[in-house]
Amino acid sequence: MEQIVATDQYNIEETLAELGIKDVNAGACTGTEWLNTSGELLESYSPGTGELIGKIQQGTWDDYETVIATAQSAFIDWRVLPAPKRGEIVRQIGNELRKHKEPLGRLVAHEMGKIYQEGLGEVQEMIDICDFAVGLSRQLHGYTMHSERPGHRMYDQYHPLGVVGVISAFNFPVAVWAWNAMLAMVCGDVVVWKPSSKVMLCAIAVSNIVSKVLERNQIPEGVLNLVASSSKYVGDDFLADKRVALISATGSTKVGKKVARIVGERLGKTILELGGNNAIIISDKADMNLVMPAVVFGSVGTAGQRCTSTRRLIVQESMYDTLVENLKTTYSQLKIGNPLNEDTHVGPLIDKWAVEDFQNSIGKVQDEGGNVIIGGDVLEGEGYESGCYVTPCIAEAENSFDIVQEETFAPLLYLLKYKDLSEALAMHNDVPQGLSSSIFTTDLLEAEMFLSHAGSDCGIANVNIGTSGAEIGGAFGGEKETGGGRESGSDAWKGYMRQQTNTINYSNDLPLAQGIEFDV
Repeated sequence: MEQIVATDQYNIEETLAELGIKDVNAGACTGTEWLNTSGELLESYSPGTGELIGKIQQGTWDDYETVIATAQSAFIDWRVLPAPKRGEIVRQIGNELRKHKEPLGRLVAHEMGKIYQEGLGEVQEMIDICDFAVGLSRQLHGYTMHSERPGHRMYDQYHPLGVVGVISAFNFPVAVWAWNAMLAMVCGDVVVWKPSSKVMLCAIAVSNIVSKVLERNQIPEGVLNLVASSSKYVGDDFLADKRVALISATGSTKVGKKVARIVGERLGKTILELGGNNAIIISDKADMNLVMPAVVFGSVGTAGQRCTSTRRLIVQESMYDTLVENLKTTYSQLKIGNPLNEDTHVGPLIDKWAVEDFQNSIGKVQDEGGNVIIGGDVLEGEGYESGCYVTPCIAEAENSFDIVQEETFAPLLYLLKYKDLSEALAMHNDVPQGLSSSIFTTDLLEAEMFLSHAGSDCGIANVNIGTSGAEIGGAFGGEKETGGGRESGSDAWKGYMRQQTNTINYSNDLPLAQGIEFDV
């Protein structure tokens, strides 16, 4: 596989300066005001080069208390601002992100490790959700119903929840916040963001960008807040805080179960976007010209660190040998290296712990009887000094293997065979996760079966496109151990509001529902 050597052509220093990233950065913000934080310094290193990017003076629990009090105060005024006015602020945020798309995308690639084009794509997701939310601000519809009582009218409406906590993961360091924050804003909520400790500089850069809009429009402090802190300072207490009406958390299933338990104990609301074990069924009626690019991007894009990454290929047995040879040829041509090089296909894993997990999973596949057919190496030498680069791996396996039932957050793809579609669907659904899924077929009956009640049990089911790369117009989320939450498009906005049913009596009588007679 071709090595790509880092050079100094990426203008990192200029990028950091444009985004307001300093050598040492405060870890808490209430919109335009940065707190004088005093937590331990956290250092952020690039997984691509291993070099120090910057430091974060973490926010402490005292800083969190300041943020949450400011947010509560801001909610009182923000919730009564007309939704289209709130949408106007979101529109301006989208425009400000457009101005900074290139440097922010570059920082995402540098701090997280996804390739430059994916970094730009992530910022584009932020812009797209802003556009979606602007339109939504005039469409927070309720419904009217006919009352069974004469002289009565019924309808329902949606009201803001309050403070929304957003816990984002390292693999999408900016977009997931935007999916939540922009919807929450137009719904009348205020937001407290706790980003992953691995990519805090991206969050600080976003806060710097957004602060320009907030300041220009004299938005009260506390509408959009940041607390960049490890769990040492802001952890379970954040989840248990009754002042936070909703926690939207993205991460592993293990983390999600903890979030659900702690928030559930106080009967708070959650939106959980957790692990995926996404499969593509490849029929003998598939168009192979579509299959290969979808499979390769799905399995190696973001170095396999998307929750929608393709983990399993369920291949009709007559297609199997040809597909394996095609995959081996394509994988051998992948360019692995610095994510800021525009020729790179695969960047680094986020850190050395992710590399260790990758190696351990490969070992478990082999221990259970699987066969590695390509990849699985850790790269060393010039350009790979960070120790975070691996060669994407393909392994023949059985769906019943314990390791195949788990999500390995790395470029590890399992190959599985099937005879008929019913067997493929049973195999597809026989994992604990249920996020994204796909079938490649030109047979209408197979496609419709896959999308039917008896088909894919995932929150996302695609035909003739891969598992990775959802549009913001559709609701994003999954079932089973993926958490059941929904973000982004469709009617996901309802999760950020409380529903209220209203009945109005405009008569001079007081009939009771269900025809009950109660004379006094």
